Amino acid sequence: MANDSHQDESEVILEDQNEVKEPGKYLVILHNDDYTTMEFVIYVLQKFFHKTSEEAHEVMWSVHKKGRGVAGRYTLEIAETKVSQVEDLARQEEFPLRCTIESDSSK
Repeated sequence: MANDSHQDESEVILEDQNEVKEPGKYLVILHNDDYTTMEFVIYVLQKFFHKTSEEAHEVMWSVHKKGRGVAGRYTLEIAETKVSQVEDLARQEEFPLRCTIESDSSK
């Protein structure tokens, strides 16, 4: 009997020693185009990515000047949802705003 109890404890200890890996992170990227307004990009950043006005302006200027800006860093499922939300609203408002996902290699 004592051996069975000891064996159960060692199994639990072994399970606890297994490393739990965090899910991968992905960057949600907004891309520049010639038609989407700066105001709309700022609105999207505040609505879907919960950016402050200052943060939204920073990302918007990156999109405008560099052609792309990082809107946020999320797990894959959340990143996919964000892309879908942004593109759905952009289409409703008749803007060609593109939003993509890239693997975040910076960890």
